[in-house]
Amino acid sequence: MTRSRWLRSLQALAASAALLASAPASIAQEYPSQDIHLICGFPAGSGADVIVRYIAEKLRPIAGRTIVVENKVGAAGNIAVEHTARSKPDGHTIFVGGGSGVAGNMNIFKKPPVDVPTQMFAAATLHRQAFMLAVDAKKPWKTVAELTAYLKERGDKASYGTSAAAGQVMGEMYKAKAGVTAVQVVYKTAQDSLNDMLAGNIDFGTVDPQFGTSQHRAGRLRVLGVSTPVRLDSTPDLPTMKESGVDMEFTAWWAAIVPAATPKPVIEKINKWINEIMATAESKAFFAAAGGDPWSTTPAEANDFLIKSIKDWGDYVKLAKIELQ
Repeated sequence: MTRSRWLRSLQALAASAALLASAPASIAQEYPSQDIHLICGFPAGSGADVIVRYIAEKLRPIAGRTIVVENKVGAAGNIAVEHTARSKPDGHTIFVGGGSGVAGNMNIFKKPPVDVPTQMFAAATLHRQAFMLAVDAKKPWKTVAELTAYLKERGDKASYGTSAAAGQVMGEMYKAKAGVTAVQVVYKTAQDSLNDMLAGNIDFGTVDPQFGTSQHRAGRLRVLGVSTPVRLDSTPDLPTMKESGVDMEFTAWWAAIVPAATPKPVIEKINKWINEIMATAESKAFFAAAGGDPWSTTPAEANDFLIKSIKDWGDYVKLAKIELQ
């Protein structure tokens, strides 16, 4: 090879390297290039839908694009997850919903429509919540220890209500760690379990954070303990189960999840947007009303937590003897 040809080859290689180095920056600058669709797995007007529409409202001025909320309802959120996984991996379709629900479905369904660890990536976390151990506010029990003592006296004559897989998990964790044998009663809705509790038909309930927080503040329920490892800023008056002498923890959380092949610069931009939204005082107040705290992470941290949650839910399903679907 002549010296001139060798120099031209070096120049060509340098130009290619520069082009490759500039590609991520170019992708990030071009995104978003069209409307962004936020995918919600539950109906319009539901608690999940309210949260997704809040994020959409706050995202519009940051992204500078129209944000469309699509409700893909069915199969406990699986339809929405599958729709997102099979969409073009360019950041214009984002599933916004319970990361813990996505992880749970990977273990509850015999044939999940999507292999989440390989087909999806959690770009950001939104907030984390606690499931709650609650009793009728008119009952005399003021602490987890007092309820536990009563349940041990009652044995298998005691009963409790659940209305979601996560509630079943918390109930079984509590029973295993506290040494009680109360019988689980599964309800279609949290309101149904509350009605039976207020009627004296069950002794306690494991309730979701939004319902539990609102009913606790309204004076119908007394929340004795929350499932997170530390107290939440949104409910600082409520002790954790660990504080109350029951060594257990269980966290519900939300995430923004995209197809796995989405370019890293796009994922990083989505993460930046979500973290910016969650850092505002308005968001802190909004999520406090839902019984949660804003929770910001890097993309790597968010996805690692999703993978860990999928593994954990394998254990939870066995513990709670949840029937596979």
